[in-house]
Amino acid sequence: MQELIATLTIWALPVLFAITLHEAAHGYVARYFGDSTAERAGRISLNPLRHIDPVGTILVPGLILAMSSLVGAGAMLFGWAKPVPVNFGRLRKPKADMLWVAAAGPFANLLMAIGWALLFRLAFAAPDSAYALPLAKMADAGIQINAVLMFLNLVPLPPLDGGRIAVSLLPAGPAYKFAQIEPYGFPILLFLLFTGILGDILGPLVAIFRFVLATVFGL
Repeated sequence: MQELIATLTIWALPVLFAITLHEAAHGYVARYFGDSTAERAGRISLNPLRHIDPVGTILVPGLILAMSSLVGAGAMLFGWAKPVPVNFGRLRKPKADMLWVAAAGPFANLLMAIGWALLFRLAFAAPDSAYALPLAKMADAGIQINAVLMFLNLVPLPPLDGGRIAVSLLPAGPAYKFAQIEPYGFPILLFLLFTGILGDILGPLVAIFRFVLATVFGL
């Protein structure tokens, strides 16, 4: 139980930051391109409570961490927040601007992963400090969750960000047909998750990304 509490403590802050800033970034960029829906809904905010989904942000990640801690094996952390409301029809150039709104979330995760890598480096700059090891573990968790969320959301499957980016880039006809997948996107994603296919896709991408960060920052 003590190990479980320690694991949850280490992961709680990185998960909240990763999800909160990801969603807020969508709203901020949507406002920049002309849609104030997220702003009027109070979702351009750094307050995690405005973005938390009880199941996707707390229950599912908590269960994954608990199971991983109890069985002593790693598992890919998976979760989601309440989607930021965006009215793409209100964007100045709906189809073109959709790309930037969708890409904002994964880009925020990229920046956070870099920030956690810097913090990891800083932790080992003072190895004798009592805070060095806990800080390094939290930074490592921050790198991991942001890498997973970045690549997960870039999967070209509506309603994920990667699906919206694909819709933005495709010609009008194929884009319309591809967008019709959206109602089935989440069940497809869960199928990929529980069959292990999603892990097989994301695992190597996350590993390569972490290797690049480690090389760049000398971790």
